[in-house]
Amino acid sequence: MERSMFNSLLLPDLRFMLDESDGPGLKEFCEALHPGVAAEVLEGLDAPVAWQVLTHCEPRTQAEIFQFISLPYQVQLVESIDPSQLTRLIEQMSPDDRVDLLERMDTGEVDALMPLLAQAQRSDIRKLLSYPDDSAGSIMTTEYASLPADITVAEALQRLRLQAPSRETIYYIYITDEDRHLRGFLSLRDLILAKPEARLEGLMETDVISVRVDDDQEHVAREISRYDFIAIPVVDNQNRLVGIVTHDDAADVLSEEATEDQQRLGAVEPLEDSYLQTALWILVWKRGIWLVILLGASFLTAWIIRIFFDDGGGSLWMMKFLPLVLASGGNAGSQSATLIIRALALRETNQGDARHICLRELLLGSLLGAGLAVLSAVIAWGLVDYAWQAGVVGTTVFLVVTLGTTVGAMLPVWFKWIGVDPALMSNPLIAALSDMIGVIIFFNVAQLAAPPS
Repeated sequence: MERSMFNSLLLPDLRFMLDESDGPGLKEFCEALHPGVAAEVLEGLDAPVAWQVLTHCEPRTQAEIFQFISLPYQVQLVESIDPSQLTRLIEQMSPDDRVDLLERMDTGEVDALMPLLAQAQRSDIRKLLSYPDDSAGSIMTTEYASLPADITVAEALQRLRLQAPSRETIYYIYITDEDRHLRGFLSLRDLILAKPEARLEGLMETDVISVRVDDDQEHVAREISRYDFIAIPVVDNQNRLVGIVTHDDAADVLSEEATEDQQRLGAVEPLEDSYLQTALWILVWKRGIWLVILLGASFLTAWIIRIFFDDGGGSLWMMKFLPLVLASGGNAGSQSATLIIRALALRETNQGDARHICLRELLLGSLLGAGLAVLSAVIAWGLVDYAWQAGVVGTTVFLVVTLGTTVGAMLPVWFKWIGVDPALMSNPLIAALSDMIGVIIFFNVAQLAAPPS
């Protein structure tokens, strides 16, 4: 069921309960619905009114609903919350969710809030805030289940019962020593099926796949996806367990990265929030900066055209086919760039495959170019006065498609090689570069093919 349907069905009842000050009804709304559904409906209200609804449930339920609310709306909500109530809410939130919220809040508000939190939570927040953005440390949670290796299964289950209420997941249990060095892990299923007197050191898996706290979050998410993990342990440079990244956070990261790549491919600087939640002036900046760059590239193309015409290298018949030539090269280049950028993002290929990619795209571009060249020449023959002019159009289409295909594929690979996000090589930028190259090729081919006057 879509958000609009939830809102149309539930918002009128919710507003009626607010008007009637129906406390039990508002409490039931918060507790009976799935937290995600409740969050979607609440976002249809003004922030102070939404918080008024949430005051009718316990802080734990508030935190469960809060995690499904978008970050921009969360920031609006906390402005409506009394500091003491906000403290109780943040204490109930998972470590990674509350850090995401605190990063969006004003520094002064955070400084005023920190002394109100318990010492352990303040230390945890400061530690998570210290990790670089987009690193494993920035998306991990410190609420993991851990046990020593020298206890029995019966003792382990007893300890897990005490840990479970404050842990994000207990499906994986990590085995650590006194200094928190990661020694192994076992699943809850293995623990339940084992004999009560068996010791964990004889059951645990010692070949642990982990990530470093400073690893890129996209790498972490792909490791979880690659091995179908529910969670992956995060260790520091001394192999001490510092947290875990769960599958839901990994899914969010992959979704964010895919969205950023799509936006960059469309020549838009990635948006931090959703389209409708992004301020107009931010959209103007993030779209405008690329439009200025592309405008500059278009002026270069116009300048190249002027040079050829001023030098007598261009004829009026060529202007009829200039859009065709430019579109052919730009479209072919954009196709290649899209395929290669996605392949690089999915780790289907890497810089070591550069030579193979180049040869493959060169052959592919030649085949595509040959087919389009024949078609273009045949159609052009009916629109020009001389056969050689149709030949110029066909030859140019062949060259620009072949070159555009190869360049469109290799530029993202080159960007990756120098450590720059390949998605920055957007489709409009590929098209702009192809336009400049296409103009040069078109006029030079025409000059070479033109009969002596």
